[in-house]
Amino acid sequence: MFRPMRRSPQALSQEEIIEVLKKETRGVLSVQGDNGYPYGVPINHYFDEETGKLYFHGADFGHRVDAIRKDPKVSYCVFGQEFQKEGDWAKYVKSVIIFGKAELIEDKDEIVKWSRKLCDKFPCPPEYVEAEISKDAARTLCFSITIEDINGKLVHEA
Repeated sequence: MFRPMRRSPQALSQEEIIEVLKKETRGVLSVQGDNGYPYGVPINHYFDEETGKLYFHGADFGHRVDAIRKDPKVSYCVFGQEFQKEGDWAKYVKSVIIFGKAELIEDKDEIVKWSRKLCDKFPCPPEYVEAEISKDAARTLCFSITIEDINGKLVHEA
């Protein structure tokens, strides 16, 4: 159903893939957009090892939400952990590609729970987080991605 990685010697282990998902804060979510065009949007994520799902939050309306309601199939790309080997001009970067199905979470208690976990990835003060949740929870929507296929690789930019 999903294509195998073409450059399999560059494949990341499952442990490395999870490390990228946990350490990196954002990626690009791609959905089936309007008029057959793909729609990609940069977004923050939280990877929950217990459920094995990615979680996101944002406004309860808009292009992304409309697209997910129409077709829950999505892909998500995370990249980072860039480094350079001594004496090499080109950089290395780790990337993870996920294919899965998005599910909207509309229960307000769940929205608050996942919003807090998302905010924990950033160095913002707890009082700021609580103020934002109090102000915006009523118009916030969360969604998760159930992962159907995942792979990661170490890319050498040369």
